[in-house]
Amino acid sequence: MWNSPAEFFAMGGYALYVWSSFGACALVLLLEPLVVRARFKAIVRRLKQEQLAEQFDRESSQ
Repeated sequence: MWNSPAEFFAMGGYALYVWSSFGACALVLLLEPLVVRARFKAIVRRLKQEQLAEQFDRESSQ
């Protein structure tokens, strides 16, 4: 099939497409958990703020 590592990495002229697709996929797989975690923390923080605001409203109305 391929006679040398250079031929393998050249991918028969499709190397740019193949390796850029691989790189984009690897980047997404690495970044997605970080983005999900950051979004989760933001949601939890907002819910805590809403809970504190409701508690303050209840205490101030009494």
